[in-house]
Amino acid sequence: MPRLSNAPAGWTRALALACATLLIPLPGLGNEQTLPSLGGGYSSANDEEYRLGRAWLRQFRAHAPQWQDPITHDYLAGLIDRLAPHSQLGELDIIAVMVDQRTLNAFAVPGGVVGINAGLFAFAEDEGAFASVIAHELGHLSQRHYARSSERAEQTQLPAMAGMLAGMLIAAGGGGNAGIAAAMGSQAALIQDQLTYSRRYEQEADRVGLQAMADAGYDPNAMARMFRTLQRKASLQGGTPPEFLLTHPVSESRLSDAQSRAAQMSVADSYSNNTLYDMVRGRALLQIHQQSPEEAVSRLAQEDADDTAQRYISALVDARNGQVDTALQTLDQLADEQPDLAMLPASAAEVALQARRYDEAIRRSQQLLRLMPNYLPAQLVLGEAQLQRDPDAAYDVLRDVTAQHPDNPQGFNLLAEAAGRSGRSGWGHLARAEYLQLTGRMDSGIRQLAIAEDAAERENDRQALARIERRREDFMDYREALEDF
Repeated sequence: MPRLSNAPAGWTRALALACATLLIPLPGLGNEQTLPSLGGGYSSANDEEYRLGRAWLRQFRAHAPQWQDPITHDYLAGLIDRLAPHSQLGELDIIAVMVDQRTLNAFAVPGGVVGINAGLFAFAEDEGAFASVIAHELGHLSQRHYARSSERAEQTQLPAMAGMLAGMLIAAGGGGNAGIAAAMGSQAALIQDQLTYSRRYEQEADRVGLQAMADAGYDPNAMARMFRTLQRKASLQGGTPPEFLLTHPVSESRLSDAQSRAAQMSVADSYSNNTLYDMVRGRALLQIHQQSPEEAVSRLAQEDADDTAQRYISALVDARNGQVDTALQTLDQLADEQPDLAMLPASAAEVALQARRYDEAIRRSQQLLRLMPNYLPAQLVLGEAQLQRDPDAAYDVLRDVTAQHPDNPQGFNLLAEAAGRSGRSGWGHLARAEYLQLTGRMDSGIRQLAIAEDAAERENDRQALARIERRREDFMDYREALEDF
């Protein structure tokens, strides 16, 4: 299986095509007011796209720097859940991923993977702007631009879908500039031919995204504002714009097209929560400024972020500086003032866990879960804290987590430890195998299944043995899909 550092030339050639076709935003074609829907949504006919997308996700987890933050991930997943029913996606399940990169970027991959860099939160100063990016990416998915681009690529002898996905993997891992340079140097004519179709796809994705925003209660004008901000950023950067703007130019025609479409739309029951968004954005800024977290506090203050968000981020900085009691007091006060924001008590439980106050973390997460039984950030805190106090209880919690979220590597990683500590060796090795396959280490996962089988036989656990046998067949299918990369 090739590594990013020695990716074949076809991958780097595919990168420019992938960036031009799949990411946001490229120039529109003009100001036409209607466009046909060519994607047709998702159905069983798209199984191969789903299979390739999930294989890409495993490779992404194996190679790209991931931002592991359950609270932010829950926010992102919730926003996608709000937009998805209005995005012509049919029954496609969406998985959100987050990249630990400060650069501005977002992407979508066939099979229903939507990803963002931490830097997108830093760039988008309000929820509408952020939602416009996600809505656009969902538009790419619903219109099946990836499959359509692959068909066009075959006609022009460019790499097809697997090649484009490989290029996306390079970009997500932070290696985009080299790929773009190689593509533009050796494939300029073919890529220019493809860009004609890319611009059409971008306009289609804008159209779907704008309507989804309006139907979900977001102001569609936020997309045009986002484009204008991108244009301004490009002009400020001069001749050396950041990587995102090299692959996502914004033209006046595209901007005017978005403005005219948005002006004709009526917004369903208006929805926005900039208090919540500012809090999540603050978490992203803390991730970006890990070495100097006070910069996150200063930036929120300079940009007039919601007062609740400013106090929230200050509390998290206090916790990092060892002032745990002060941080918890502030978070409890904020939770009293904003009882509908579950991330406040979840953050307090997280602070207690990080301070190794395991009993307090258990108490706080259990209290929240009585109100919100399936709130994943609290479930993960509870499971990790219970590992230090009651591995059997941790095992029960984490079995529920992995049943509800079978694509969550963190849940399986914790479950493997809980199973081992509670004397369930077979199930522990099985959970470890699941973690390995989800993170792209398929051969190691298959070997771990064999270890799980031996342990289950020693324990005479027939249920575990049956499960291991079923999963072995699935793992073989997963490995076959990975070979496309």
